[in-house]
Amino acid sequence: MDSEKESSGLDNLAFDMDEQVNDQLTVKEDNKCGSGCVAEEDRNKPTYCVTDVPPWYLCIFLAIQHYLTAFGGMISIPLILSEGLCLQHDSLTQSLLINTIFFVSGLCTVLQVTLGVRLPILQGGTFALVTPAMAMLSMPEWQCPAWTQNASLVNTSSPVFKEVWQTRLRTLQGSIMVASLLQILVGFSGLIGFLMRFIGPLTIAPTVSLIGLSLYDSAGDKAGSHWGISAMTTVLIILFSQYLRLIPMPVPAYSKTKKLHTTNFFIFQTMPILLGIAVSWLVCYLLTIYDVLPSDSSRYGHLARTDVKRNVVAEASWFTFPYPGQWGVPMVNLAAVFGILAGIICSMAESVGDYYACARLSGAPPPPKHAISRGIGVEGLGSLLAGAIGTGNGTTSFSENVAALGITKVGSRTVILLSGVLMILMGMLGKIGAIFTTIPMPVIGGMFLIMFGVITAAGISNLQFTDMNSSRNIFVFGFSMFSALVIPNWIMKNPGFFETGVKELDQVLRILWTTHMFVGGFLGFFLDNTIPGTKHERGLQAWDEVHFEDSTNTLVSEEVYDLPFGITSCLESQSWVRYIPFCPQRGHTPQHRSADDVSESFRIEHNTQM
Repeated sequence: MDSEKESSGLDNLAFDMDEQVNDQLTVKEDNKCGSGCVAEEDRNKPTYCVTDVPPWYLCIFLAIQHYLTAFGGMISIPLILSEGLCLQHDSLTQSLLINTIFFVSGLCTVLQVTLGVRLPILQGGTFALVTPAMAMLSMPEWQCPAWTQNASLVNTSSPVFKEVWQTRLRTLQGSIMVASLLQILVGFSGLIGFLMRFIGPLTIAPTVSLIGLSLYDSAGDKAGSHWGISAMTTVLIILFSQYLRLIPMPVPAYSKTKKLHTTNFFIFQTMPILLGIAVSWLVCYLLTIYDVLPSDSSRYGHLARTDVKRNVVAEASWFTFPYPGQWGVPMVNLAAVFGILAGIICSMAESVGDYYACARLSGAPPPPKHAISRGIGVEGLGSLLAGAIGTGNGTTSFSENVAALGITKVGSRTVILLSGVLMILMGMLGKIGAIFTTIPMPVIGGMFLIMFGVITAAGISNLQFTDMNSSRNIFVFGFSMFSALVIPNWIMKNPGFFETGVKELDQVLRILWTTHMFVGGFLGFFLDNTIPGTKHERGLQAWDEVHFEDSTNTLVSEEVYDLPFGITSCLESQSWVRYIPFCPQRGHTPQHRSADDVSESFRIEHNTQM
């Protein structure tokens, strides 16, 4: 739910939209969204609403931008999982995993925009499933054989090596598919609305924060391969995203009024991670061709060379098509299923917050229950699809791209739909995935230092809704966080603690209690719902007020959440539709009042108080 807070600091445009606004004013006068969307006196309103279609060239540019915004998170997940899958020295398979996650993310984005919540929200992999996956792969029976850690002993084409990593990936696939059934059930049955009553900031904060904190070891290993390069990458990303984000770059543009001219593009604000990686990558390349970095693989700093994986791009095929069962028939591990379920519950709670933030930034009314149910259900289908095709991960709403809506002020779902199509195409280009795997290890480590730190802070930011002067809340959060660090660490050092005599039960308990986010989320959920506290104290009242106030910024009607292709019109005459939680229901009591009704009631209440 961190995206709801991020949007408040994104009032600066990614590029100068004045020319676009002026050119489109006359065209959009009769549009339902109307000139209210582009009024210069209210720069917080989106230039293009959820139902608007920007010019084709702007759609293409923004679609590419969303793709690049998701780039860092997308490639991080396969690179992290490759360690537990024994693929550290098989860059070609890593590239196929990157292609697969881009392909599946594109498919899920298209499904979400057309049949799901129908908001401009991009789908991608989730770090909430990385933690339980790595917990499963770190169990004694799944730890990589010692010979797979030595590059000289690994023959990537041998059947023995393929069986080692494919067995692990197939087990992960099947477990994700089974766990995703819960998300499908919770979404399409409408249970998500009931469950969200019990999940507040004191549950979300430790859960999301611990996703970032639990990955410190992976970030440290990669950054430690050359601290100088890692530090340079980190400094560059900080410089671009924090210090230079308001510095515009002049770029050529064309408009009907000004013809060919230059306009300002806030490149540092839009793609700081990509720029930081690109510059560091270039520096590593220069240090490699001049032999400044050691060519001996046993020496410190060798992994910073760009020719470590020089054969990958040449060996990769131009075109690839990820398909279900490409790694073999998925298998199921009961312990892994329970661990992944904890990640899916966390992912669902985050996604609901993203829906509200996305609706506010795109000029749509707060999403009604049927849209939220459909969105969560489609995310479950996406995780099922991701498990079947074999990303080693699931799917969720990308908070970074929700924040990008606040930067560009373009909330059109057509742009996100095009971005999904672009990701599908990128996922089918084998050379693209191969190029990403050649990024030097310390550059990835520097990116991880930023990315995981931001995830941790985003989780903690949920506490702004609570009363942190309350000793109750301080206790709940502090105890949940500290226990979630202590308990898994102790169990990892004492693996024989869970010995009930039932192997399957031992595995379930070990995975759950070595997954930091499960321990922290469970303790936060239990304590927050059992220790007496008011709604204001717990932060639930503030959440309700944020969602209530969102409706005053509505620029389109609730029909934006209707099913496409006239499906809603066909179903509205059927009486049984009222019993289907994920179907729009017209002619019944609306779940949200209109913007005018809300603003009027707000005005009356304010005058009464005065």
